[in-house]
This record gives sequence, C-alpha cells and structure tokens, in this order.
Amino acid sequence: MNRKTSWGKVAEWYDDLLEKDPDSYQRQVILPNLLRLLDVHKGDTIVDLACGQGFFTRAFFQPGVRVIGIDLAAELIALAKKNSPKEIQYIVSSADQVLDIKNNSVDKVTIVLALQNIENINGVLQECRRILKPHGALLLVLNHSAFRVLKESSWGWDEQQKIQYRRIDRYLSESKVKIQMHPSTSSGRDPGEYTISFHRPLQFYFKALHKQGFAVTRLEEWGSHRKSESGPRAAAEDRARKEIPLFLFLEAVSV
Repeated sequence: MNRKTSWGKVAEWYDDLLEKDPDSYQRQVILPNLLRLLDVHKGDTIVDLACGQGFFTRAFFQPGVRVIGIDLAAELIALAKKNSPKEIQYIVSSADQVLDIKNNSVDKVTIVLALQNIENINGVLQECRRILKPHGALLLVLNHSAFRVLKESSWGWDEQQKIQYRRIDRYLSESKVKIQMHPSTSSGRDPGEYTISFHRPLQFYFKALHKQGFAVTRLEEWGSHRKSESGPRAAAEDRARKEIPLFLFLEAVSV
C-alpha cells in the first residue's frame, strides 16, 4: 500500500470533518443505510478495513459483537483508539496484507469510501476472501463511478428546459488522479496535501470480485439528502439529487 493514499497527514482535519458536521453524507446517508444492510448480530466478528478515525467502526460496535478497525495511517488509528470503547480492537496495517487476522475468522468486512483510493484492489479483495468465513459478506461503499468521475464529470444547467443534468465526459477508461485532501487553507492547513484516487468503471469491480471468489448479492444506489434553498432552480436541483446517485453500495459473498 502506498502512503500517498493515506489520510494520516490530515488526521485531525479529517476527524473534525466527520465528527463535527451533523449534515455530512457519512452521517446522514451512508451510516443509516450501512447499519441497515450490515444487520449486526450478537456473536459477529466485523472488520472495518481502511477504517480511518473509526467513525463507522464505533457505530458497528454493540455488546457481544467483536469489531476490529484496520488502517494504514497510525495517526488515524491513534484518534480511533482515543474516541472508541476499549472493546474495539484497532490495528495499523495495510489493507492488502492484514497479518493479524486469521483465515476464515470474520463474518463481515466493510470498506467504506476507501477502495477507490487503493491501487492494489486485487490484493485487498484477496485478503478479504482469506479472512472471511465461508459465505461471509464483504460490504463496499464507493463514490458512484458512473456519475462521479474525477475531473471528468460535472453538474450542468439547461436553461431552455430548466433542468439540472449530470455531464459525464469519460467513464470506461480507468484513471489515476491526484486530488487535494482538503480545499481550505485556514488554520494553517497545507493546501498541498494530496492523495491519489482511482476511477474504475463498474465492470472493473464486478470482474475483480469474481476473480477473487466473490458473488455480488446486493446493490443499492444512494442519492443526496440535502435540499436547495428557495430559488428558481431549487426544484430542479432537488429532483437531480433524487435521480442521480452519489454513492454505490455492493454486498459480495465469498463462495
């Protein structure tokens, strides 16, 4: 795993982003849907891979459930440990070489908004397949690759028809894009901090999962919960939010 894709250098900023914004997509869209689909039961062992500062990891925990968070960034793991119940185990490790987890010992693995920032996807999926029990579930949340293509997609406005639309300039070609970790330069933050993200079409993920012994069993697409302030474009903007999803959920079972 490449440290350039780690969010460790902006750990405090990332922690503030997730913990202090009550209207974030993570809190309002992804978390409630993921908890519904994860369907946690007493006795489950759950691994939150590329867990960051533990925002989702903590939400998965309940008495009688073993939860393990794994991330490459020691800075993020330190924050996760600081803000989590002591029963949650955290490990600093690359997602494609999880040495501390035994074969066939995990019921469910989650990877939330992280697989698109990982280059060695086959290695990660191979590790997920190794640690999952037979018929264990891998739950993935991705930025929707059909509608959110880094630097190749944007919102547009059709003045004649009064419609907000999504413009996609490129989709099937894979790409590797350098992106700024945070746009703000306030509080002494370095605007030069960046990560690497990878665009891959949907067929890439399905083929990679199949290659590593997974069968996709569920797919959902999630839009925005937000609403525009009153104005001439508000209705069209709200309609576009409902019709054009931001996030893709995939559940894949080891077979």
